[in-house]
Amino acid sequence: MIKATALIPHEHKRIRYRCLSCGTTENMGRRRYCSVECRQKLRLRLDARMGLVEVLNTRCGTFSFSETLIMMDILPYGSSEIFSFLYPRSPDKKPADDFSRMADILGERWWAEKRRTNKRFLASQHVLEQAVRNYKPLTSVKPIITTFSSVKKTTLLILNLERADLFSPALKQLIKNSFRQQAKVHHPDVGGDSEIFRKLHQAYEDMISWSRNPTFIRRRGFPDKWFYDGDKKKWVQPLPEATI
Repeated sequence: MIKATALIPHEHKRIRYRCLSCGTTENMGRRRYCSVECRQKLRLRLDARMGLVEVLNTRCGTFSFSETLIMMDILPYGSSEIFSFLYPRSPDKKPADDFSRMADILGERWWAEKRRTNKRFLASQHVLEQAVRNYKPLTSVKPIITTFSSVKKTTLLILNLERADLFSPALKQLIKNSFRQQAKVHHPDVGGDSEIFRKLHQAYEDMISWSRNPTFIRRRGFPDKWFYDGDKKKWVQPLPEATI
């Protein structure tokens, strides 16, 4: 499965990031997606074929891909068994296109069985029987709730703070020390850039405010694959790597 931080062999041992929507490593830097449009395209394709995961009575599911395969794992309601649908990647197609084709094929088979038996349940069972049954742990499709701090990554970068610092009992002092050190360089009175100092001061204010009333965001999902939440009937994009 594609991981945002997967290492690719390279003579200089540099870390190259793969787009979590199309898999490209070109011009990625440290980004998780090559473009907003690429991420949106995959989401639209997943949403457009929502009917398939719904008729399969999916409680939880995941979508991921490798260089050769796209993979959709689902856990139906009332089942403790994971069903895996695998489809070969097309050399000239993106994962979103291959997913659409796989979903269309499975959908056609579902409708054919539905017309033959006039039973939705039997049609769903017919499609599930074509999946690979495996003994993956349920946690592979059923994520735990992950907690994120509401602090923006750019705010931490500006103040040269780490996410681990957010739990430090001396957080306020760390914020103040960092601000003072950088103010000596960026304050306009000492020849610094006024715009950089404005951003520095705003980051300082934001962090001091957060330290007084820490807030966190709780989400379910995975860092390296798309997650389908059957209770909310929605696909969740891969979660940010930096979580606490």
